[in-house]
Amino acid sequence: MIQLQHIEKQFKKFQALHDVSADMKKGQVISLIGPNGSGKTTLIKCILGLVKPDNGKILFNNMIVNEEVDYRKHIGYMPQIGRYPDNMKIGQVFDMIRNIRADHQQTDEELFQQFQLHSILDKSMRSLSGGTRQKVSAALAFLFDADVLILDEPTAGLDPVASELLKEKILKEKQKGKLILITSHILSDLEELTTDIMYLQDGKLQFFKSLSHLQDETGELKLSKAIAYIMRNGLKKKETAYLKAVV
Repeated sequence: MIQLQHIEKQFKKFQALHDVSADMKKGQVISLIGPNGSGKTTLIKCILGLVKPDNGKILFNNMIVNEEVDYRKHIGYMPQIGRYPDNMKIGQVFDMIRNIRADHQQTDEELFQQFQLHSILDKSMRSLSGGTRQKVSAALAFLFDADVLILDEPTAGLDPVASELLKEKILKEKQKGKLILITSHILSDLEELTTDIMYLQDGKLQFFKSLSHLQDETGELKLSKAIAYIMRNGLKKKETAYLKAVV
């Protein structure tokens, strides 16, 4: 569904991505993990067409994304930090997005209802807490029943109940066979969701393995311990500081 072919991206002297290749398919829930500065956000922005790679190709359903932007309507995106006009109300934000996507008839308002956003439509975006902004971003990402979901730190700032509701929703979409790409520093949030692990370090793809393969290979059932095990045996000590912090 999404193919990355030798993706390279450099910002001045900083090499954000180096020769990243991967094949992402329907039905996968891929956990994109790695330390800060590893290239996760840059890779997501490349897939979304917000950043243009210096070299390599990204294909969506066998179509090169640099030549076609229509593919974006098939992606639901939840940013790590949702930025909306401060003076707009929640209801106005949803109305604006619905008008932009007026050609899309099928909508999914399950999270919108579960987060009870219908009861605070008159609240301005300026007045919202970080957690409520996350709820708005999540509800918007799922609103148009997209074939692909890209969720950047989706549970960050959410209270425990909202976090569980979101994870239950992700599992439902997983069962529908959608491609879901998730980044998170909270590895425990990913264990019950993920099918595959994609690990970036210093802009390089260190491995892309199924969770079951990773568990069999390491003998560890816990995701953080399985990743730490394989990285300790495959990378230099100085490159495992992030993993030690999350175990």
